[in-house]
Parts: sequence; C-alpha cells; structure tokens
Amino acid sequence: MASTGGLSPTARTRLEQELAQLREQHDALMPRFSEESLGDSADQADMLERAETAAWMERRMHEIRELLAGGTDPDTQHAVPPGTEVTIRFADGSVDTLRVVAIAAEAEDDEAALTLDSPLGRAIAERGPGDTITYRTPQGDASAEIVEMTPPKKG
Repeated sequence: MASTGGLSPTARTRLEQELAQLREQHDALMPRFSEESLGDSADQADMLERAETAAWMERRMHEIRELLAGGTDPDTQHAVPPGTEVTIRFADGSVDTLRVVAIAAEAEDDEAALTLDSPLGRAIAERGPGDTITYRTPQGDASAEIVEMTPPKKG
C-alpha cells in the first residue's frame, strides 16, 4: 500500500475533516500566555492542561499532514502490517476475525476493523498465532488468544 495512493478517498476525506477540526480546536484552545495572568494554581493548572492538549493536537496535525502528503508510509510503522486479518478467540469462547487498519479513519465504517493504536491492536503487535494477549477494556483487563494471522496479499 503506497502512502499517497494507499488512502481510500473516504479515508482521505475523513483525515482532511479531522485536520480542519483540529486546527479550529487548536486555535480556540491555544493559550495566549502574554494575555493571561498566571493567577492562582488552578489557573496555572488550566493553562498547563491547555498547553499539553495543544501540543498533542500539533503532533496529530503533523501526522495527518504527513499521511495526506504521502511522507509517511503506514505499512512501515507497524510490526503487523495493515490489511492483516487476525482471528482472535476471546475469553467467553467467541471467535472473531478482524482486519488491521493503519489509521482510525479507515475503520469508521468497518465493524471488523482493528486499529493498531487501540488497546487490542497494541496487544497483538509483535505477537503471533497461539499467543495469549491481555488488553485493557472499560470493564478492566481482558485476555484473548490469537488463533490465526493472515498477512495482506501483495499486488
């Protein structure tokens, strides 16, 4: 999957929309240090939190711009390449086959998509069939077994 040609039109549109939203939120959130007095510790904490959030937004905007420009190849960022199908047996005995995607924008309309930055996605990274993994859910830690991993077809 080439980075520029590898983005579907839907993923590209979603990334462009996310970038526009982040820019707007960043501009609204960005602390204006010269205009604000430091005030009490609550004001200082709020300003620090806004600065940290703004820094995260700047990193994400850079990542999106790189993806849109083709400067980052998602296939080379992960031990499990996008397009890999992962069959997982969960603790309750259910089995599910998920398709690994590089970015969340590709997963929004696909219930069987698994992003590698999700807790389950991070747990399967650099693991293989037969391995038991543990990942965090809103209800606490969960475990599952990787039954099979099928790499994407090249072509």
